[in-house]
Amino acid sequence: MPPSPRILPLLSSSCLLIGTTCLSALPTGGTAHAAAVATTTTNGGTKEDARSTFADSTQPTATQQNTHAPTRQTVTDYTDAQGEHVTVNAHLDQVRSALQPATGASTYRFSRKDIEAIPGGDNAPMNTVLLQAPGVAQDSYGQIHIRGDHNEVQFRLDGVQLPEGLSVFGQTLMTRFAHSMSMTTGALPSEYGFLQAGVIDITTKNGSTDPGGEVSVYGGARDYFFPSLQYGGAHGKWDYFVTADFVHDRVGIENTTPKFNALHDLTNQYHFLGHVRYTADENTRISFTAGVSNAYYQLPNNPGQQRQFANPDFLSSNLSHQVYGSVNSADLNERQKEITDFAILSLQKEIGSFSLQSSVFSRYSSLGYSPDALGDLVYNGIAQRAQRSVMSTGSQTDVTWRAAPRHTVRFGYQAYVERTVSQTDSTVYPQTGTDSDGNAIFSGVTENIHDGNGRTGWLYGLYAQDEWRPVRNLTINYGLRFDGVDEYTHSKQVSPRLNIVWQPWRGGTLHAGYSRYFTPPPFELVGGTSLNKFANTSAAPGTLQDTTVKSERDHYFDAGFSQVLLPGWHASFDAYVKLARNMIDEGQFGSPIILSAFNYRRGQVNGYEFATDYSHGPFSVYGNFAWSRAIGKDINSAQWNFDPSDLAYIRQHWIHLDHDQRWTASAGGSYSAFYKTGHPLRLSATMVYGNGLRADGATPNGAKVPQYVTFNLSLVQSFQDLFQVGFLKRTQLRLDVINLFDRRYELRDGSGIGVGAPQYGLRRTILTGLSQRF
Repeated sequence: MPPSPRILPLLSSSCLLIGTTCLSALPTGGTAHAAAVATTTTNGGTKEDARSTFADSTQPTATQQNTHAPTRQTVTDYTDAQGEHVTVNAHLDQVRSALQPATGASTYRFSRKDIEAIPGGDNAPMNTVLLQAPGVAQDSYGQIHIRGDHNEVQFRLDGVQLPEGLSVFGQTLMTRFAHSMSMTTGALPSEYGFLQAGVIDITTKNGSTDPGGEVSVYGGARDYFFPSLQYGGAHGKWDYFVTADFVHDRVGIENTTPKFNALHDLTNQYHFLGHVRYTADENTRISFTAGVSNAYYQLPNNPGQQRQFANPDFLSSNLSHQVYGSVNSADLNERQKEITDFAILSLQKEIGSFSLQSSVFSRYSSLGYSPDALGDLVYNGIAQRAQRSVMSTGSQTDVTWRAAPRHTVRFGYQAYVERTVSQTDSTVYPQTGTDSDGNAIFSGVTENIHDGNGRTGWLYGLYAQDEWRPVRNLTINYGLRFDGVDEYTHSKQVSPRLNIVWQPWRGGTLHAGYSRYFTPPPFELVGGTSLNKFANTSAAPGTLQDTTVKSERDHYFDAGFSQVLLPGWHASFDAYVKLARNMIDEGQFGSPIILSAFNYRRGQVNGYEFATDYSHGPFSVYGNFAWSRAIGKDINSAQWNFDPSDLAYIRQHWIHLDHDQRWTASAGGSYSAFYKTGHPLRLSATMVYGNGLRADGATPNGAKVPQYVTFNLSLVQSFQDLFQVGFLKRTQLRLDVINLFDRRYELRDGSGIGVGAPQYGLRRTILTGLSQRF
């Protein structure tokens, strides 16, 4: 567990680990994002005001730490042979972190100890970890919503932003990849663009901080089987790390019923991450990271469904009555496969008062949906085999110039070239006429419709900012960002950003910020469907209107404060307002679980968050809650996806967004017994509360699903040198119970704007694991 709070010089990150806010105010030349100790910067130095919620008492002092800082024991063991290598990489890690501070924004950090203490540890999905931060709402398919936005979350690996992909469920980036991670939200400085609801920055494991190997087997209920392997090391100026895992499970996607087991819900997945670095000298490092994710899913069935055709006229047709009952919805066989590959090559260099990291990267993502050929036709009026892919290649450079004692200037750019391809082969019933009542008459002979398109586009952004410290306790960060998109839509914007951080008294920090945001629509989720091909068929849309999805433009305001109440006890409060034009949302419209983007002409999101944590010796506890409201008016793009009556209502009225959840909360704690021995026993627990996402009522999204609360429990027993064999080190046994009290709860009820099938949360699941370090 972490030591008690103390005065710590030379740190610059303002961070708080699980559940507590961190307000960054990086002084010139400081080091950023110390791994296991959370600090709030003061102008004359930094004072520790928060703890790594589950950190170990053997953590090194802050001046020894860096983004990859392991426990003291790990450093001691490894530096005997590679001390200089570790020291140089620690320095370069600090310099890299300083390239991208979050001055004035809110940052929630998860150290290696935090990740290990969450039930499941490295085996837990990444969204499970992120749900422990304030303002993060849970949704189906592994999605999260940060501060009322829909999936506008950017992921960075070691500071390099990954282009968006097509993955909908599961996690392309596994928790096992991360040595530590942070979530930054609020009024972001100008280095953050494109996706701004939240920035998830993952510091990957490497041979310096995670040397040696580990083999693990984890699993339990519902055929859950999760073996994994990792290994890292260093030789001379090189260090390397690889990790791979395989997942077999019968709850790949949320259950469509409240029953204990889902129907037709098998998933098989494998993931790989490799990381190699060459450290030429204390100022130069080259690194290469590559990853692969390959996932196969069965789509769970929903028994007892009635006919639900795309064209309502089909319900009363003679053909509808002929085919009704020919397929049981419990026996459908729909499948989906998702592939993601990525690679990043980076150069990090420090030259006098300049520091830079320049990277080139590429990401390929594909999604393929295979229908139940007859079942989809009977229940939806269309059986569609769909294939989408997107290839993104680009470059990112970030530069820090320590121009003067009170000024730190940062500038850089991001640019992507993207190619997306979409192909569908659809089987439909053609319409042959209408009856005397005007109802459609359909032929019993199907016809096939092929539709395909591809497009290449550009996405680019430039930024410059100055971090100015005019007086001792005040930091002002101001800058400009220029973004542009030339894809399905063509637009650009100059965006001013301003953040002020003031520390008027010991242990207290106040901040306020304004950011102008520009969010291009997700290229891979903007459809190019030829609607006329589906006219006069059982898949005909309610309207042929299909305005191109536009870029979102926001005014974002954020203010808050944090305070050290007592040694080891920290609290924070934050409030925000977003005023949006052409607010982007996403929804599922059809059997393939492929999200499609659309705009609300006007949007508003506002809310507040409270977080607190306490840590002393082997005991840590944290808690947070958030209130949020997200509303939109007038859908002005991709209108063909919606019912005409819904479009007419939303044109004149504000409605809740489908992912709007008014109250969200999470909490957790950890206690380690025998933590000063070689066989510590750790007990930890987490809680997640949500008062319900939206559902249809008297108006679109006018109701909500019931509130829920779930508890997870973890018990981990570690043994050092259990087998008394030289090359075998720590042995660990773990027991995790997910949804401890077996609460039945619903994430989605199948209604709402852009909502697919019902989605229920996981019932009580008992999992066990064994891991061996070597």
